[in-house]
Amino acid sequence: MPLKLGECFLFHKAKIIRQFNIKFGVFMEKRDAKQIINELKEKINTHNYRYYVLDDPEISDAKFDDLQRKLERLEQEFPELVTPDSPTQRVGAPPLEKFDAVRHSIPMLSLANAIDEQEVREFDQRIKKILNTTKDVQYIAEPKVDGVAVELVYDRGRLTAGSSRGDGVLGEDITQNIRTIKSIPLRLIGKENEVPELLEVRGEVYLGTKDFQKLNMQRKENGESLFANPRNAAAGSLRQLDSTMTAMRPLNIFCHGIGIVRGRSFDNQLETLNHFVRWGLKVIPDIAICKNLEEIFHYYKRMTERRDDLGYEIDGIVLKVNSLKLQERLGTISRSPRWALAFKFLPKQETTKIKKIEVQVGRTGALTPVAIMEPVRIGGVEVSRATLHNLDEIEKKDIRIGDTVVVQRAGDVIPEVVKVIETKRKGDEEKFSMPELCPVCGAEVFRPKDEAVHRCLGLSCPARLKEAIKHFASKRAMAIDGLGDKLVAQLTERGLVKNVADLYYIRMEQLADLERMAEKSALNLLESIEKSKETSLQRLIYALGIRHVGEHISKILANSFRNIECLINTSEDDLMRIHEIGPEVAKSIVKSFSQKDNIRVIERLKEAGVRYPEKEYAKENRLDHMTFVFTGKLNLFTRDEAKEKVEEFGGKISSSVSSKTTYVVVGDDPGTKAEKARRIGVQMITEDDFKKLLER
Repeated sequence: MPLKLGECFLFHKAKIIRQFNIKFGVFMEKRDAKQIINELKEKINTHNYRYYVLDDPEISDAKFDDLQRKLERLEQEFPELVTPDSPTQRVGAPPLEKFDAVRHSIPMLSLANAIDEQEVREFDQRIKKILNTTKDVQYIAEPKVDGVAVELVYDRGRLTAGSSRGDGVLGEDITQNIRTIKSIPLRLIGKENEVPELLEVRGEVYLGTKDFQKLNMQRKENGESLFANPRNAAAGSLRQLDSTMTAMRPLNIFCHGIGIVRGRSFDNQLETLNHFVRWGLKVIPDIAICKNLEEIFHYYKRMTERRDDLGYEIDGIVLKVNSLKLQERLGTISRSPRWALAFKFLPKQETTKIKKIEVQVGRTGALTPVAIMEPVRIGGVEVSRATLHNLDEIEKKDIRIGDTVVVQRAGDVIPEVVKVIETKRKGDEEKFSMPELCPVCGAEVFRPKDEAVHRCLGLSCPARLKEAIKHFASKRAMAIDGLGDKLVAQLTERGLVKNVADLYYIRMEQLADLERMAEKSALNLLESIEKSKETSLQRLIYALGIRHVGEHISKILANSFRNIECLINTSEDDLMRIHEIGPEVAKSIVKSFSQKDNIRVIERLKEAGVRYPEKEYAKENRLDHMTFVFTGKLNLFTRDEAKEKVEEFGGKISSSVSSKTTYVVVGDDPGTKAEKARRIGVQMITEDDFKKLLER
C-alpha cells in the first residue's frame, strides 16, 4: 500500500536522522557501528599504506586525522567492537618489566661480508661449484640498510608477534613496540584467502637520517645524551619497556625476507618482495636483478655514489641468489647462509687532532666524554666533535688530549674516534680522567659495579631536571596533571623549579607570568599539585627516579618499610635481604640517599605537606610464584584493580604470554594473547574463575 503524504514525510525524516546518526555516531545501533568501524579501519589502513609505504598520500593530514578521530569516538562508544588490528590500538599497552625470550622458528642468520671485488668473485665461484654449473647465476641486489633486524609474524593476515634478532636463535618479544611503527601494517592488505595462513617476515627497522638529526637536536635541547648514530637510536627505541616512548620515535622498516610461510609459495626472491608490496609491507627501493658479476659491480658503484642521498643509512649492498630452490640447495654454514653476501662499503675516515675532552651530562645523569677536535670534513660534512662513549673506551684506545686520531663517519651526526696515531705523539699529550663531581651540579659522580657509565647522583641536577620533573609528575608517580614539556621547560629555565620539591611552592602570580598560561589552566595545575600531596609510599619512592627503582621495585620497598625515613636509613645488606632486591639495586638506593641535596628534597616534600598512610602491608601470599596475563574487557574489575589484587596476594602481572605464564584471564572479546596462550598451552580462566581464585 502506498504511503500517504504525512507518512512519506515522516519516513523521509526518519531516514535523514538515521543517516545523521550513522555518520556521527549518535544513538547508533551496534550493527551500524560495526559496519562504519570496519569501513573507517579500511580507509585509514589504505591511507596509512599510501603515506608510510608508498610515500604517495591521497588526502591531507587534517582529513586523515579526522578519520582517526571518528574511529576513536565510535570505539569509545562501542568498546566491544575494538579489535587488536585497529589503527587506534598501535599504542597503549602497559610498560613491561622485561622482554620475554622468543625462539625463532627458523634461525635469523647473519651475513658473510666482502670488502672488495675479489671476495665477491670468490663468493660467486663457490656458488657455481656447489651448484655444479659454469653458467652465470642470477642474483638480486639491494641496499644494505644499517638498522636493527626484526621478525614479524602474521597469522591469517593479522600481526600477532614481533621480535628482535637476538643471537639469531633466541630474540626478544618486542611486539608492543613493533605495533607502534606506522609503516608496519597491523593487518595485511587483501582478503583472508589472498594472504598466507602464516607469514614470518624478516626486515630491518631503521631511523631516517633527517629524523635522526631532528631527534638528536631535541635531545640536545633537553640536555640529554646524543645517540651515536641512527642504528643505535633505532635499537634503543625498540628496547624501550614503555611502548609510548617507542611511539614517539619516527621508526621505519624495510621488509626483505621470509621465515616460515604457510598457504603461499614463491619461486624467487623478487616474487616474494612483489607480494610484500601487494600485502602492504614496505620494501626498499633500488632493488636490481644482476645477471653476472659485472652488473653487480656496476650496481655497487652506483649505490656508493648515491648512499648520501638516500635519506637512510646504508653500509653496503646485499647479494642474494634469486631462486628460492637454489637457496635451499645451497643451504647454510655455521651462522650464515651460503646463498647471500654483504658487500660492504669502505668506511669514511679522516685524520684530525683532539684539542680537549668535555663531559656531557644526560637526562639520566649519565656522563659522556666528547672529544673536541680541529674541524675536518668527512663525507662532505664538517665535524669537530666525536663521542668517546665512556672511560673504558678511552683507556682501551689510549686516547689522550692532544693526540692525532683517525675519525670515522658513516653519516653519523657524532662520529667516533677509531684509533690514535701514536707515531704523531710529541710527549706533551695529557691523559683524561673522569671528574669525581658532576660538572653541572657538583653532586657526587658514581660508577656502578659492572657498568661502563659514570652517573651524577644529584636529583636536582639541572642537566636532568626536566626529565626528573616529568617523571615525578607522571600518572603512575605523583599524578600531577598539566605539566607538559613546554611548561616544564619554562619553569626550569626561569628558575622557578630547581628540584621536584619546588613544584609544591609555586604561586599563582608566578604561573600568571608564563607564556600561554591562562588563569583557568594555572588554577587547574595548582589544584592538581595540591591533590597529589595525598599519595602512597610506593608512588613517592617511584617518583624520586632512583636508578634501577621502577614501579615493581618501588612496591616491594613500600611493602618492606614503614616510611621513607626507614628506607633512607637502611643499609645495603638489609636491602639485599628483601626478595628481588639485588646488590646493584641496593647500592643505587643507598648511594642516592647518601647525597645531602637528595635528602633535602625529601625533607622539603614533607614540609610542603606530601603525605602517605603508614601501615603494615599484608603478607598474604596465596598467589606466590604465579604470573597472570589479562586479555579482553573485564567486567568485575578494572585492569588496575585486578593488577592490585594479584600483587596484594604475592603474584605477578605480565603484559605478554610466555611459557612462564600461570594463567591467562580471558574477558570479553579477547585479543591475540588468548590465541598465543592456546597455541603454547597456557591455561586460560574466566574472570569468575579469577575471582574464585582470589577468594579461595
